[in-house]
Amino acid sequence: MTRTGKDTTVVIVGGGVAGLALGNFLLRRGIGCIVLEKHSREYVEQRQRAGSLDADGVRVLHEWGVGEVVEGYSHGSSDAGLPLLIDGEKREWRMDSDDADDVDGAYCPQQILVRNLIKVFLRDGGDLRFEAEDVSPQDIDTEHPLVRYRDAAGSTKTLSCDFVAGSDGYHGVSRTAVPADILTCATHEFGYAWLTVMTEVPADPLAVLAVHSRGFAAQITRGPNASRLYLQCPLTDTVEQWPDERIWSELEARFGRPVAPKGPITSKQVVPLRGVVFSPMSHGRLYLLGDAAHLISPMSAQGMSLALHDAEVLARAVIQWVEKHDSTLLESYSDTCLNHTWERQASAVQMTETMHDSGDTSYEGEFRKQIARKNLETMLEPLPANRPSR
Repeated sequence: MTRTGKDTTVVIVGGGVAGLALGNFLLRRGIGCIVLEKHSREYVEQRQRAGSLDADGVRVLHEWGVGEVVEGYSHGSSDAGLPLLIDGEKREWRMDSDDADDVDGAYCPQQILVRNLIKVFLRDGGDLRFEAEDVSPQDIDTEHPLVRYRDAAGSTKTLSCDFVAGSDGYHGVSRTAVPADILTCATHEFGYAWLTVMTEVPADPLAVLAVHSRGFAAQITRGPNASRLYLQCPLTDTVEQWPDERIWSELEARFGRPVAPKGPITSKQVVPLRGVVFSPMSHGRLYLLGDAAHLISPMSAQGMSLALHDAEVLARAVIQWVEKHDSTLLESYSDTCLNHTWERQASAVQMTETMHDSGDTSYEGEFRKQIARKNLETMLEPLPANRPSR
């Protein structure tokens, strides 16, 4: 293990996908790191979140020797296996042979990915400290940053390090260490929300999307015995307006077919759709990654893949600094990640607006609906000549 005269080389704040991936990557190159997670292990491993990795995300894990964390969750390298219903009619995504890839993406529920990353990190000797409260990065604009926290026993601890990786999510503390006059925030509000619903019902197939005049809908797997439902709704809606019976009835209406089985609903939440990007993604010796630096429309299913990209870029930068005394990659970290983030945001905005504007005209009107439908048709296999699109 590489030592730099401090407690560790990198203190990673946050034990989600970004932080745990970074920890595993560094561990494989012998770079010292400590992961601080404010919640208990049980909480983190049960926390329900997104469940999709693109082919690049899966490739990153394999290239760093931790591909085992998504074994058994391949779904194919294209959208061919992702059913789309338009006004109840099944359509096929356009196949492009030029996009053929040797690596598949994966529908891997985030809690399972996190659980597997934790298992591998601890198995290989990683230092992961749960229930670390009141985490506070300090002196990040010096060569001797510190991270203070209170451990599970209530004792205050101080870690000295070379770098702090802030991967503690959108509501975490890491980003607040960047001075307000330096950090900028760019936000796009889509003007509608998703009612997100956790159910104790398996998804078969693993994901179904629906465009309908009543609004967008989807059912996505969250494990062998659970799935999450999504229903487009106004920003002003509340969960009280969505009793269980209405949820299932509306899902059937938007799918244009019966939905079975129906089962217990365990949680409901109204989530506004938005895109957020903070810049810069680094300040001094602090580096932001994952949701601490950006939020992307869930329609894109890119959140975990973006987190893995940030983790890989930072891991390579730290390794180059330790092994070659070269800070070039660290200095370009923010620009590199922001360029990638904006590329994904552009794609996410296009996909989100296409899928949502194609349906309910009460949000953007008939003109935008027709434009969105034409854009959507370019992504789909043509209908037979005797079955014109609606």
